[in-house]
Amino acid sequence: MKHYESIIIGHITVDADTDYLGNKTKIEGGAVLYSSASATALGHKVAALTKAAPKDKDRLRAFTLPEEDLYLIESKRSTDMSNHYLTPEKERRTSACTSQGDPFVLDDMPAGISADIYHFAGLIYGDFDNDMIKALSKKGAAAVDVQACLRNRNDADGSLFFKDWADKEEMLPFITFLKTDAAEAEIMTGLTDRKEAAKMLFARGSKEIMITHNTEVLIYDGKDFYTCPIRSRNLSGRTGRGDTTFAAYINERLTHNIK
Repeated sequence: MKHYESIIIGHITVDADTDYLGNKTKIEGGAVLYSSASATALGHKVAALTKAAPKDKDRLRAFTLPEEDLYLIESKRSTDMSNHYLTPEKERRTSACTSQGDPFVLDDMPAGISADIYHFAGLIYGDFDNDMIKALSKKGAAAVDVQACLRNRNDADGSLFFKDWADKEEMLPFITFLKTDAAEAEIMTGLTDRKEAAKMLFARGSKEIMITHNTEVLIYDGKDFYTCPIRSRNLSGRTGRGDTTFAAYINERLTHNIK
């Protein structure tokens, strides 16, 4: 049995980005890519389980993981995203999912591997099967970025919209590490106060809550609040900031307390 500190599960994408001046770029992306990069940079032993269409297997070259720690499941389609940033600081954007890959199910987990943390690094609602989260939460700690629970795709045009997670009351108790941003926390709780939102999410069953904001990261463990300011040297790497923060945090938590 090959054991990892975390197995990160999610679709690698190609992101077509347009900045507020109209400059266009295409680059590999996705929470699974950014999360694995930050955890690996800190020296953690992690694996990535991803999906892509056969024609897009070359996307895996973007990972910084050793090849033996990359697990690819073929999908009918790959996931592709477009992002149009509306402001210089990249806090406001419109996004679309031009193609959505097949969902992950429990049978996709490779035989012979295990982890302390199963990190669900999704992008769009439908990326994961609830039964997969439930089953893996019994083998290790489940870490979930709720982006993939709230962000929905309009199949007609690929546009994205947010709505509350219908299964949150059922699913939150299975989640050890829950990550939201401030806007997502408001959708799930109806509260704009981040500390009060964190309290409510904890009360619904998740064990440790992370809420990110452009000014700080907030953690709540049911007893105390912990905050760390975000100080960006520049915003060229704005995309994936929450992903790298969450992955770094949960892997460090294996051997460190919150402080």
